[in-house]
Amino acid sequence: MILEHRGAAPAIDPSAYVAPTAVVCGDVRVGPEARILFGAVLTAEDGRIEVGARCVVMENALVRGRGRNPVVLGDDVLVGPHAHVNGATVGAGAFLATGTALFPGARVGARAEVRINGVVHVNSVLPDDGLVPIGWVAVGDPATVLPPDRHDEIWAIQEGLDFPGTVYGLARSAPARERMERQAAWFAAHRADCTIEP
Repeated sequence: MILEHRGAAPAIDPSAYVAPTAVVCGDVRVGPEARILFGAVLTAEDGRIEVGARCVVMENALVRGRGRNPVVLGDDVLVGPHAHVNGATVGAGAFLATGTALFPGARVGARAEVRINGVVHVNSVLPDDGLVPIGWVAVGDPATVLPPDRHDEIWAIQEGLDFPGTVYGLARSAPARERMERQAAWFAAHRADCTIEP
């Protein structure tokens, strides 16, 4: 499904493939020979998404572009099944395995690997050729890569990266109602989306 969102329509290179059950919504640019597979969702909320040449976004992956944090996938990037790329930049030739999560402001360098269920946290920077092992967390700029059982060390770095301010534009102390009112209003813009016939 191809959708216009907030007045912006996707631009898909004629050599690219978008599966019939994928969703491409808003200011999304899909490069030559890229492949967007079944169930994948690329949604440029109030920002944009750029998908480079020969990228493959696999089944059920979510790629979300944001106003302050667009998504840029360099050429030859693999986004694995069930991966979540939210407002992140990914360098050419990077490999994002099944279930990986990249948060707003994250930057993954060229040829880096984020293995199964690995995380690159908000505003964290994984260098070129960097590695996040299976289930580990990259946090900070430059990233420290830690196993998930070292939560206190992860939190000591993560707290200063301002997840609530980056993602919601709110202080950590903001009540859930305020956070969710903003989220509901932000996503309400989809009520005006228009389907574009291929």
